Amino acid sequence: MTESSPCGLILGHSDVALWSITGEERARRTLSKAGAAPLAADAHIAARMPSCLMMRADWVIDPALIGLLAKEEGTILAIRIDGRLIPLAAHVAGADVAATALAIMDSHPWPDHLRLIEHDPAVPFLYLAILRKRLKPVVMPLTVETVAEAERATFAGAYKGVTDLVTKYVWPVPARWATRWCARAGLSPNAVTLASLVLVFAAMALFAEGWFLAGLVAAWIMTFLDTVDGKLARVTLTSTRFGNVFDHGIDMIHPPFWWLAWHWGCLDAGVSYPWPETTLAATFAGYMVLRLLEGAFILRHGFQMHVWRRFDSLFRLVVARRNPNLIILTTFTLLGQPGWGLLAVAVWTVVSIVIHIGQLIQAERAVRGSGPLSSWLAQP
Repeated sequence: MTESSPCGLILGHSDVALWSITGEERARRTLSKAGAAPLAADAHIAARMPSCLMMRADWVIDPALIGLLAKEEGTILAIRIDGRLIPLAAHVAGADVAATALAIMDSHPWPDHLRLIEHDPAVPFLYLAILRKRLKPVVMPLTVETVAEAERATFAGAYKGVTDLVTKYVWPVPARWATRWCARAGLSPNAVTLASLVLVFAAMALFAEGWFLAGLVAAWIMTFLDTVDGKLARVTLTSTRFGNVFDHGIDMIHPPFWWLAWHWGCLDAGVSYPWPETTLAATFAGYMVLRLLEGAFILRHGFQMHVWRRFDSLFRLVVARRNPNLIILTTFTLLGQPGWGLLAVAVWTVVSIVIHIGQLIQAERAVRGSGPLSSWLAQP
């Protein structure tokens, strides 16, 4: 933290646990993620610091909102209930610290020069590029009666909005159950990522031996854990830079080696299919070409290709990434044609490359015609 970082002040008390974390611990982690350090014991100590970022412990307040407060001193977050504004968090300094803390805890008037950020539960107004989604921030009391609702809401908030069709439509419910179990068991997100890495190699070895169905079971479990680890990190506020690199590094590197192992397995099992060498080149090199094209879009326009237009977000559901390709391989393997499944993956990879090239060309034309691009999700 820098010398200008605000200190953190937790107001109130709550022993109610959400994702196995008490309200006070959740507030501590939220303030820390927003850059507040160290924590002050009370408002009098906080008033001697350069500035103070404070929040209630007996409410679930979306970290994205606390992050907004952290960026601007002299702000206060409130929610309107039955026509009355209830203050929940603030970023203030000096004499405003004690007065604002009293306002948040005991409903006293707060300094009238503070800029009000009023949370409206009916309006999703935040776009989070990291999750490729419009976010409806979670703000609700943390009580025994609201824990179940808060769990559903925070888990939904941790889920990516633009992703493949399996992650978007199949995994959410079981992933929430698994995330809850991991949180209660005290498992770290990195432990879940490590388990998925073991399954990466298990699936690869099984594919290479021609044991396709067993390999697919390992592969699908790996993709499920790949969903769980990120959600666990976000709902428990334990995401780290290392964990992010560890998780996404595995995601980016392993898929083409699965397709290579599948090819070896076909050779080992005597499975024949047309143009095996061309198929292998299209699946292995084609995956890398796809990622390079997506990277080129980010370098050129500053955000991901898949969130530019509605079409691009819909195409992300089925583009030739790992999970859609596993659907193809699973279908053909169940039909007794694993080799033709790899050929189908190769064809779909080439089609996806052609579509990506078209998207890049269209983006360049759009920039020349109307200036810099922006995501359709970031529009009002």
